[in-house]
Amino acid sequence: MSLYLDTSLLVAALTNEAETARMQAWLAAQVPEELMISDWVVTEFSSALSIKLRTGQLQPAHRADALAMFTHLTTESFTLLPISGQQFRTAARYADQYTLGLRAGDALHLASCADHGATLCTLDRRLSEAGRTLGVKTLLL
Repeated sequence: MSLYLDTSLLVAALTNEAETARMQAWLAAQVPEELMISDWVVTEFSSALSIKLRTGQLQPAHRADALAMFTHLTTESFTLLPISGQQFRTAARYADQYTLGLRAGDALHLASCADHGATLCTLDRRLSEAGRTLGVKTLLL
């Protein structure tokens, strides 16, 4: 089974949040060869850490530690999926379905999962429900 990790899961696992211990335990229990992220997750992860730093939720040293661990996991444990033009167009079709309430980045996660037959693993209930509506396998953690 291919498991696509969305950014919310990784931010929770690698920074100090309410779900940190649970996400770390969940990740540790997975088979590394089954874990995937996309190039979009790399961008979104850095953005999330910058927001946490600007808003005082994260100190510079902790940001550096989280980025180092993310880089290590990306290199050693995750399969990194490129984002294609077709996936951007699929994401646009998903986002066109305004009743789903999808943001552009979330639609892109779903398009990447759909293209690779992966299950989206997320902490975001709305994203999980939208995925199921679109026929994308999801796992709400």
